[in-house]
Amino acid sequence: MTLDELIQRLEDYRDELGGATQVRLMTQQNWPFENEIVGLASGAEINDRDDDEDADVDEDNVVFIVEGRQRCYGSKRAWQIAY
Repeated sequence: MTLDELIQRLEDYRDELGGATQVRLMTQQNWPFENEIVGLASGAEINDRDDDEDADVDEDNVVFIVEGRQRCYGSKRAWQIAY
């Protein structure tokens, strides 16, 4: 999924559900969990050349949605709807 595709999908949900709607991350299709989102990080930020670490991700031109606290069990139906 591209950044433009994600933004469009989120805008569609905002129009339908309102801007105050929470966004969570559904993980593990076979044993689903709902997780909070703690934030975003780009590959370029992760691979910051100013630190002493080696590059941590393969590409700079990627945006990661970073998982936060696990909230509860999820639903396998999320994957049916997402496709």
